[in-house]
Amino acid sequence: MLHARNVAFDWSSLPLHYVDDDALATHLFNVMHLLLPEGEEWFVRTFKEALPLIHDDQLREDVIGFIGQEAMHATAHTQVLDSLTAHGIDVAPYVEQMQFLFGRALGNRSSHGRNSLVERVALIAAVEHLTAFLGDWVLNARELDAVKVDPTMLDLLRWHGAEEVEHRSVAFEVMQYFDVRPIRRLRTYIVIAPTLVWFWTRGVRYLMDQDPTLAALPSKKRRPTIGDFRRVTRRGLFPSAAMLWKASLRYLRSDYHPSQEGSTDQAVQYLAHSPAARAAAQ
Repeated sequence: MLHARNVAFDWSSLPLHYVDDDALATHLFNVMHLLLPEGEEWFVRTFKEALPLIHDDQLREDVIGFIGQEAMHATAHTQVLDSLTAHGIDVAPYVEQMQFLFGRALGNRSSHGRNSLVERVALIAAVEHLTAFLGDWVLNARELDAVKVDPTMLDLLRWHGAEEVEHRSVAFEVMQYFDVRPIRRLRTYIVIAPTLVWFWTRGVRYLMDQDPTLAALPSKKRRPTIGDFRRVTRRGLFPSAAMLWKASLRYLRSDYHPSQEGSTDQAVQYLAHSPAARAAAQ
């Protein structure tokens, strides 16, 4: 049964560049702390709205577990923002944009009736495919074990990734419950995937520009290039564009199902050994 794990993390000693002392590699992950909390709160609001309309008992239980896990993810990532602020990075402007995006631009359109809800569920199912892909990647990224990565942050990333793999089918099944037509699944993915990549790229550029250790550099030098991104991905410290493209093609296949993405057994095994998850269970 899906359930939220009431994890807690101590960020008092988190270094500014916690991935191998590499600014770009670190900020590629830091975008999650700025982008995901508002998105996950949007997930929670949307699925709470959908819950009364779901009359399948097992699916209802899964949705309740999904809501609890996503709410905990939002809380855990939000807590990292205080550490970024303490290091001299002003996170407020970017976070406020995310609040507008998920709170208003993608909010409830009651005048559109049920279709507004189903459309948001389909968008979330598309996002959940990407988060399951990222979750599976981070669980298997042995390169992160071979370099110096803050252990608490690595646990947060893998705890979150494991739960994304664990509940990877829920949003898809809710979408299918309301609308089995493939056109909505394909259309919403084609809309949301490039949008998220764009916001992620903007977030990395924003963080690099805000990074106080790079302040002496000209603005052009602070802006990462495609070559800089490839340097990080070739080291295995972040998923490559080719990996994302292949993951996208999998979602667009007619026989797609989220169960094909990652391993539940591997996710549950990590959650059984995660320091934060184990502490929450005591």
